[in-house]
Amino acid sequence: MTRTIDAQRYRGRRLIDTPLLNKSDAFTDAERTAFHLHGLLPPSVETLENQVARAKDAYAQKTTDLERHIYLRALQDTNETLFYALMAENITELMPMVYTPVVGLGCQRFSEIYRKPRGLFVSYPLRDQMDDLLDSAGAQDVRVIVVTDGERILGLGDQGTGGMGIPIGKLSLYTACGGVAPDYTLPITLDVGTNNQDLIDDPFYIGWRHERITGDDYVAFVDAFVDAVKRKWPNVLLQFEDFAQNHATMFLERYRDQLCMFNDDVQGTASVVVGTVLSAVKESGRPLSEQRVVVVGAGSAGCGIAEQMIRLMVEDGLDPEEARKRFYMIDREGLVFDTQKDLWPFQAALAHTADHVAAWTAGETPGKFSLLETVQNAKPTIIIGVTGHPGVFTEEVIRAMAATAERPIVFPLSNPTSRCEAQPEDVLAWTDGRAIIGTGSPFQPVTHGGKTYPIAQTNNSYIFPGLGLGILALDIPRVSDAMFMAASRALADCNTGGAGDVPVLLPPLADIRQVSRAIAIAVGKAAAAEGLIAAMDDAAIAAKVDAAVWEPVYSDYVAA
Repeated sequence: MTRTIDAQRYRGRRLIDTPLLNKSDAFTDAERTAFHLHGLLPPSVETLENQVARAKDAYAQKTTDLERHIYLRALQDTNETLFYALMAENITELMPMVYTPVVGLGCQRFSEIYRKPRGLFVSYPLRDQMDDLLDSAGAQDVRVIVVTDGERILGLGDQGTGGMGIPIGKLSLYTACGGVAPDYTLPITLDVGTNNQDLIDDPFYIGWRHERITGDDYVAFVDAFVDAVKRKWPNVLLQFEDFAQNHATMFLERYRDQLCMFNDDVQGTASVVVGTVLSAVKESGRPLSEQRVVVVGAGSAGCGIAEQMIRLMVEDGLDPEEARKRFYMIDREGLVFDTQKDLWPFQAALAHTADHVAAWTAGETPGKFSLLETVQNAKPTIIIGVTGHPGVFTEEVIRAMAATAERPIVFPLSNPTSRCEAQPEDVLAWTDGRAIIGTGSPFQPVTHGGKTYPIAQTNNSYIFPGLGLGILALDIPRVSDAMFMAASRALADCNTGGAGDVPVLLPPLADIRQVSRAIAIAVGKAAAAEGLIAAMDDAAIAAKVDAAVWEPVYSDYVAA
C-alpha cells in the first residue's frame, strides 16, 4: 500500500515525531532520501516484524503492571503502527495492561506518569473558547470521540483529569479490537474540577485545581461542548464514558437524538452483559423468560442492564409487566421500592411496589429488604453486581442463592479487580462448582473439584469496537437500542462453547477481531431494518465492514 506524504510539512524530525506516520528504522533508503531522514536513523533498515520482536522483548523486561502500562503508552506515543502490531499479536496478554484492570491504576497515577500530550483537555475556565479548543485537533479526520469528565472512573470514583486514561484506553481498543483507523480517534477530557482532595493537594496534579462545577453551570458547559462537536464534526460517533450515574442517563436522553452518540456505561455494559447472560442461560438449561434477576447497584449501569434484559424477555414473548417483576434492584438501602424519595426516573421504572412482595411479609407493610433477605425471598437465578464495592456478594448471599438455583448465574462485574463483588474461586467453592460466572475484569481460570473453570471477562470491549466499526463503515447517523440488542445476540452467537463440561460464556480474546466484525455486520443489519441507512443485502453490509478495517502494517511513502 502506498501513501502520499507532504514532504514539506513532514520531513526529518517532524515525520519521526508523528506517531501515526513514524516507521522508525523501517523507513526505506528511498524514503530516507525523500524525507531527509538520513543521519536521524541508524543505517539498518528493519522490518515491522523485527520491531515487534524487539518491542515484545523490552515489554517482557518490565517487572510491574504499571511499568508495562507506561511502556505501552510510550510506544503508542512514538509509533502507533508498531504499537498496534504488537497488540495484534499479543491481545490476550496486553489488553489488561492497556485497559482494565491496569488502566485504573494508570488513571490514579496519571499525573505522576504523564509524559506526552494525547487528545484534548477541555477545561472549564476556557469554556468561552470551545470552538478554538476543538480546532486544536487540527486537520485530523475525527470520526470517533470518547469523552469523560473523570467523575466516576471504573469503581475508583473521582479521578479528575486523570480520567483521561479511560478515553485513551477505550480508543486503543477501538483500533486493536475493531480495526478502526487510529487517525480517526480522539480522546477528550472535560476538566470541570475535582472533589478528590488528594488530587488537589498533589503537587504533581496536572488538572484544574478547583472543586467540581455542578448544577446548571455544569450542564451548560457540557451542552456547549456537544454543540461545538456538532459544528466541528457533525458526523462523529461520540461515546460518553465514566460520568456520574445521574449525569450518564440524563446526557444520554438529552443528546441521543442530536448526533450519533451513546453512553458505554449504560448501553455498552448492558449489551455485553446481556450477550454473556444469553450464553449463561443456555448453559443453565432454563429459558430467559424463567429467570429471576437481582441487580446489586441501582445506578445507570445496573438499570441499563435490567432494561435491556427486560426488552430481550419481551422479545422472547414475556409480558412486559411480568418481565419487570422478575428484576430486583438493590441500592445501599436495600431493595428499591417506589416509595423511596429522590429516585431517578430510570430507577423508578424498576422499583417494586408493596404488592409485589406481599408474600414475603404475610400481608404486613414491608420494611427495607437487605440483599440477603431479597435473595432468600426472591430466589434469583441470576445475580449481577455493579457496585464498585468488593465483597458485596458474601458467602451467605451466594449460598442462599445456590440453595434454590441449580445453576446460579453469578456476575460480579465491578472493575478494576480490586473492586470485584466476589472472587470467582470463592463463588465456585460456595456453590460446589455449580455457578456460572462472568466478571468485569480478567481472572485466571479457577480449579475446583478437579476441573478447571475459565472465567468469562464480561468486558465492554466485546461490544463497542464492533459497534463503532459498523457505524463508521456504513455511515449510520444514530445509535439505537435495537443496534445494541443486535450486538448482544451477535456476541452470544459468536460463542461456540467449550469442549468439556465446564461453561465457556465468551469467545476467546484472541478472536476479538472476528467478534467485532460479526457485531459490526449485525449492527448494520439492525440499522437497515430501522431505516437508519438504505436497505442492502447482507453481502453488501459485510463488504462495507471489511473495507473499513484498518490493519497495523506500514505503507510505502512517496513525497508529494
